[in-house]
Amino acid sequence: MPSSPADPPPPAAASGLRVRPFRALTYHRRDPGALARVSSPAYDLVTPEGRDRLTAADPHNIVRLILPGVAAGPGGPGDGGPGDGGVQRSVAGAAAALRDWERTGVLERDAEPALWVYALRPAGGAPETVGWLGAVGLPATGSRAVLPHEDTVPAAVEGRRALLAATATDLEPIVLAHDPHPDVPALAAAGRRGTPALELTDADGVRHALWRVADPDLTARVTAALAGTGAVIADGHHRFAAARAHGAREILALLTPMGPGGLRVDPIHRVVPELALDEAVAAASAGFRLTALPAAAGGAGREVARWLADPGETGVLVSDGSRLVRLDRPSGRVTGAVPPEAPAAWRGLDVVLVHHGLVRRLWGRADDPAGVLVAHGVAAALEGARASRGVALLLRAPSPADVAAVARAGARMPRKSTLFVPKPRTGLVLRPHGD
Repeated sequence: MPSSPADPPPPAAASGLRVRPFRALTYHRRDPGALARVSSPAYDLVTPEGRDRLTAADPHNIVRLILPGVAAGPGGPGDGGPGDGGVQRSVAGAAAALRDWERTGVLERDAEPALWVYALRPAGGAPETVGWLGAVGLPATGSRAVLPHEDTVPAAVEGRRALLAATATDLEPIVLAHDPHPDVPALAAAGRRGTPALELTDADGVRHALWRVADPDLTARVTAALAGTGAVIADGHHRFAAARAHGAREILALLTPMGPGGLRVDPIHRVVPELALDEAVAAASAGFRLTALPAAAGGAGREVARWLADPGETGVLVSDGSRLVRLDRPSGRVTGAVPPEAPAAWRGLDVVLVHHGLVRRLWGRADDPAGVLVAHGVAAALEGARASRGVALLLRAPSPADVAAVARAGARMPRKSTLFVPKPRTGLVLRPHGD
């Protein structure tokens, strides 16, 4: 899908975020080992192989609901569109399983509404991310209260909408990065006293800890503070669009601050199948300066890691899985492919230059999910290039400030441009509609 550089900026919002407590649906067994077995990464990060591992880990793993049937990956169920009978059967099966799990006590519903403090501590000493999990009102069209920053794929939106309609439940939260507010950190500190209600450490070493906060005074103060902020969608553009398409009034969201205490942005790389490196480089020479990089001891992955970690490096890397070539100093042939009316915050992004100037103009490839694959990680991108007899495009991540600037300018990055991390674990807290 092409990105959208020149949408007219939306008018100012009449109000900020509308957040309220809700009656959560959670697993009855809450020990860390059980929660690790029944929870999952977000649906769009689960590969077919990963889905098999998760379903084998526990008969009640949440992946059976978020990716019913055999489909997995960024589209998940619904890639075939609303008339796809297989899709309808798979989401109906997910809905039936959800009802059965609640009926038999695998899942239990809270007796009273609450907000949840959610703390994510990555391994290796990275800063902790702390946010609030709540039911967030979907703002009116044109509001600036919640701003997207990426394009979506219609088939994937329809898949999420079909699942939402069948289950009448938010099975996993979207993530919103909200404007900083001086009261929010202190309120979160007050809410996370005592032992967490839910706690686990995932396979990546991220510790997830959640505290249930039902105190009316504290939740009212949180609601009032967040009402003075707006937010950018950090993760969950397809689920947000699906909720709108379904006519939902609210959506389950993890609200984290923009800046300290919030998320960081990792890059999402690209794989272009069936494109030889020599052919790719020859075409790219019409618009970039090319520099062949020496292979580091340990292979291409180590050299890419060094390049990503060096703030002085620029451009993008192209690789067939073993050789590496840096593309930088884009010429007018590349920058001229970017719509001139686009906001300044959008025009200079590496991912925009790659999609418009390199993939579409110089390589003549359509920017769609079949022609340009996404890879969440360097190793996956390099392996994808080797497996598809194509090339990997390795990108540097935009900053959170870049993402916010694009959203506030009313523009959209190309699909799957950002990977906000750490991500909440799916399956810890669900929100039934009509809670």
